[in-house]
Amino acid sequence: MTQYRMMISIWSFCVLLFAACTENSTETDPVTPPVEVSLSEQNLSRAMELTDKAITAHFTGSGMAMARYYNPYTGVRSDETGSVWMYTSAIEAVNAILHGLQVQRDNGNTTLYDEHFNRYADLLGSLYENVDYYQGTFELVSYTQTKEWTIYGVNRGNAKGTAKVEGIENVYDDQMWLVRELLESYKITGKPAYLEKAEYLTAYVLDGWDSTRNPDGTERGGIPWGPGYVTKHACSNGPMVSPLVWLHEIYKDKNDEITYRYIDAEDRESRETLSVKKSDYYADFAKKVYDWQQNNLLRSDGVYDDMRGGCSPGNPQTETINGTVYRKGINCQDRVGPAISYNTGTMLSGAADLYRVTGENEYLQDAQKLSDDSFNHFAKLGQNNPELYSYDISGFNNWFNGVLMRGYVDVQPAYGTASDYIDTFQKNLDYGYENFLYEGFLPTNLLVGWSLTPNNNRTEGMFNFAFAAEYAVLSRYELAK
Repeated sequence: MTQYRMMISIWSFCVLLFAACTENSTETDPVTPPVEVSLSEQNLSRAMELTDKAITAHFTGSGMAMARYYNPYTGVRSDETGSVWMYTSAIEAVNAILHGLQVQRDNGNTTLYDEHFNRYADLLGSLYENVDYYQGTFELVSYTQTKEWTIYGVNRGNAKGTAKVEGIENVYDDQMWLVRELLESYKITGKPAYLEKAEYLTAYVLDGWDSTRNPDGTERGGIPWGPGYVTKHACSNGPMVSPLVWLHEIYKDKNDEITYRYIDAEDRESRETLSVKKSDYYADFAKKVYDWQQNNLLRSDGVYDDMRGGCSPGNPQTETINGTVYRKGINCQDRVGPAISYNTGTMLSGAADLYRVTGENEYLQDAQKLSDDSFNHFAKLGQNNPELYSYDISGFNNWFNGVLMRGYVDVQPAYGTASDYIDTFQKNLDYGYENFLYEGFLPTNLLVGWSLTPNNNRTEGMFNFAFAAEYAVLSRYELAK
């Protein structure tokens, strides 16, 4: 009995001692509850993390020369310099982050905005300052005039303004992606220089529109891939629709006018000049470009082919009319594939933007059908993971797929089903981030991961920026939906 009482006393003492220790621990070392972060803020934080790492890895020097590849396992940066298109992907990511920060501020998260907005705005300015290494000047004979232009070549020059830009050295779609980002930057910052440059490049792109006439007086239409090409591509038409709508919106309550050149429908040799309101000009051209791509490149399965080929003449030619030299019109008969995700993505965004400003139901119906048909075509369930949808990542498709995702985001306010399609991108990014993030980089294949051979793990700079841009777009989407 004595032994039993002793055991009870010892047990009671231990209980009291534990209680005292616990109470003391609570007072001196409280357990901090985990801070809940919304999915929107998490997406934006990941976008900034990926962008910061990519900027450090891919850009060197005060001129911000961009290495196309970087391997986070070996720390090796490639000697190959990225094209202007690849360089623009960095601007795209920074713009998307800045938009995301503004939306966070507007929804009460001023801390995130105050901490990061100015540094990304400064980075944006540096990127634009140094994109001029891709800039050059040349004289172009177009369908309606001969004019000197200062635009952006495919490849970087040794100094600003010295890039090769004649003939096939520049393409219209590169200018279009820059127009898009310049207008995004203008909407974010309000800086007139961004709008001015966007309108200048827009004028250059639309100067490439085939305004020559068919025998029945209708325009041939379509923009070739570049002034040195004759084939008319989805990628040199579709990306221009949304920027033209945005320009219409910028000027819709203003009386600003624009003067442009055109070919008379009846006197098909006559080049005429006309001044109209900018808002009307940009809206009308957005519809023309949209209609051309839909009429010439939409497939029976509901997505878009890559280009119109089989052109006559087979290379750029000129003709002399009333003593003046012009580019000769092009007839392209053959539709050429394959279907590529970004060619559908640009038309999704274009349809959404046209529906928003016109209210015309045909654009909404196009957007709904194209959303469903494109998801059925491009998304494949269970190829790499039984619960996740895979998208083709061969070639440049990682970047292309980001354009498709953005199209779904643009359509979603008018078509809620697009949320299901957007969710597949969120899940894939999160799977890659949570399973394979290495030194701040994601692998090319988000669902498979890195190679076991370190030297095989180089990543495309534009893919790194594409993943960041997707996360930033998804951040805004989470708050907007």
